[in-house]
Amino acid sequence: MANVSSNPKSAQDIYTISRLVREARYVLERNFPLLWVAGEISNLSQPSSGHIYFTLKDKTAQVRCAMFRNRNRLLGFSLEDGMQVLARAQVGLYETRGEFQLIVEYLEEAGDGALRRAFEELKQKLSAEGLFAPEHKRPLPTLPRQVGVITSPSGAAIQDILSVLKRRFPAIPVLIYPTPVQGEGASQKIAAAIAKAEQRCDCDLLILARGGGSLEDLWAFNNETLARTIYNCTLPIICGVGHEIDFTIADFAADQRAPTPSAAAEIAVPDSREWCQHFLNLEQRLGFLFQQRLQHLRHSLEGLTQRLRHPHTRLQEWAQRVDELEQRLHRAYTTLERERFHRLERLLTHLQRLSPAQRLEVYHSRLVDLDRRLQASQQQHLEQQRMRFEMAQRALQAVSPQATLERGYAIVTGPQGVVLRKASQVEPGARIEARLARGRIRGEITEILDES
Repeated sequence: MANVSSNPKSAQDIYTISRLVREARYVLERNFPLLWVAGEISNLSQPSSGHIYFTLKDKTAQVRCAMFRNRNRLLGFSLEDGMQVLARAQVGLYETRGEFQLIVEYLEEAGDGALRRAFEELKQKLSAEGLFAPEHKRPLPTLPRQVGVITSPSGAAIQDILSVLKRRFPAIPVLIYPTPVQGEGASQKIAAAIAKAEQRCDCDLLILARGGGSLEDLWAFNNETLARTIYNCTLPIICGVGHEIDFTIADFAADQRAPTPSAAAEIAVPDSREWCQHFLNLEQRLGFLFQQRLQHLRHSLEGLTQRLRHPHTRLQEWAQRVDELEQRLHRAYTTLERERFHRLERLLTHLQRLSPAQRLEVYHSRLVDLDRRLQASQQQHLEQQRMRFEMAQRALQAVSPQATLERGYAIVTGPQGVVLRKASQVEPGARIEARLARGRIRGEITEILDES
């Protein structure tokens, strides 16, 4: 009979905990590729190391997740408990605790959160480009000749708008541009309707409207192409989309934002009853001002009538005044003429006493004498100056280089035009030039003699 070992476990392969966990991790990593997982964040932890730890859960299960620092730097939003996210992750096992977990490589918001982030990014981009600048907003017409409405013909918004327009100012015609305001391609169709309204130019004011809904329902109005179409449109646009708490990109790009479609209609046209009351007030005020002005003119006319005198009386007064002035002028002229005649006689008598004939004779004699003395002085001065000039000329000729040259001397210059004063300034073979009294000569040094 064979000898059976007393220890039945000796032939079995016994795993350690470390080996078991490690091989389980290998199995998970080999069988699960990089995959997308959707869930709700809970137990969020963000330690100082920069890594992020959280739990992803749904209604029936949950899994631990880790997102390391080199990955979470790419996050464009802040994580919060309760946030719905979409994670691209690798299935793994944390060996230290033997816990099943996901290593998250990329994380983005899911549902409305992603739409809200896309909304904020587009809003910031278009705002930076100036599409929402207040100075670009076109003023709304005070009384539009026709209002265009771009909305769905079957929605409640168009009924609200028509009801308000009819109540406020029924005389203004309304032109409807039927356009889908939700679903695929709605943004492009709304933009096309705006372009069509601008091209036809039937209206001088447009209302872009839609009833309330979720962010996803209103997403057609958060389109970049639509925003640029609104910005470039030459017609003023009022945007009334959703409820008062709803904001869309089209609201910011439009010339006027209204919290609701009904409010957009309120803004678009004035209240006819208020206008009629305003015109009635103006009529009453104009009548009062007219009566007041008429009364003032009547009083002024009465005052002028009382002050007005008959022209014949005025002419008689003026004729009398003219006669009086004529007599005064004749007396004044006679008196002035007499005074001037007496003054002229006095001046002639005085002039005869002060006759300059004798004084002129004396002055003439002095003038002849001074002229003679002046000519003699000038002749003497000229002679003295001529003699000084001749002496200076002779002295100048005595020291003139030309006079020296005339006596047989010469001025010798070296190759560089330097005047030679010593034989040592040149060497044999150098070219020299000698200036004589008449002309110049050039030569070459053949020998230099001792200066002594």
